[in-house]
Amino acid sequence: MNLIQVVLMGIVQGLSEFLPVSSSAHLVFTSNFYKVFKGIEIVQSTNEEILCDIMLHFGTLVAVLIFFRKEICQILKALIYGVKTKDFSDINAKTGLYIMLGTVITVFVAYPMEHVAEKLVYSPAIVGILLILTGFVLFYSEYRSKKIPTKEHVDLKSSIFIAIAQGLAALPGFSRSGWTIATGLFNGMTRLDAAKYSFLLSIPIILGASMIYPFIKIDFNEALLYNWRAIILGTIVSGIVGYLCIKYFLKFVSKFSLAIFGYYCVIVGIFTAIFFSVVM
Repeated sequence: MNLIQVVLMGIVQGLSEFLPVSSSAHLVFTSNFYKVFKGIEIVQSTNEEILCDIMLHFGTLVAVLIFFRKEICQILKALIYGVKTKDFSDINAKTGLYIMLGTVITVFVAYPMEHVAEKLVYSPAIVGILLILTGFVLFYSEYRSKKIPTKEHVDLKSSIFIAIAQGLAALPGFSRSGWTIATGLFNGMTRLDAAKYSFLLSIPIILGASMIYPFIKIDFNEALLYNWRAIILGTIVSGIVGYLCIKYFLKFVSKFSLAIFGYYCVIVGIFTAIFFSVVM
């Protein structure tokens, strides 16, 4: 992998991780578009490409941790207090419990789909179709949210459904933020609250993948030969872009509909599905 390719992927990851447009789909598209225009055969991803993808996600994880540092501290303090007093009535303590439960549910839903998700990385036309489905989910969530009463905070029922949605989004093309925010809207949450909870819920999953996966599947002798200069720079770029994306997306989502992202997903999904069906 070269420097330009990884930096481009870092920018794409930073933008698309938090926007409801599927970061995994955009990484697939970016990598495969690059290969097509460079005349490189589209084959199963190498270990270097897989590790690079994980590191780019780690960059956006750091962005979440920095942006939501106050909320994270409040949740951790409330959880510690709850353990000491056996009182978890505080909303921050409840949110922490919901995130832990949601992480477990996500793993159980996502793990059986691991091999399918890995194969889709080099089937960009199918990923495009899944992105189209994400677009329709966003459209319906906006329509549905206008028909049900709004609740102030996430509750147990909502957290379970959001976790299932996050697990399904292990498939490239099913946007993690899109499906989780949409599910929050289905359950009466505001767009802003659903977006914040979605970002907080992503922390344990991305952290787990970043810390565990390399030790299980990466040959460290082989990893010494990777282009670490490019990977590290791409990780930094994804973190910076991701932080800015969180900041401005939360401002946007508090005022405007998600429909614009639905249109984007449908248009990009149709284009990529047709393009890669022709070239592959």
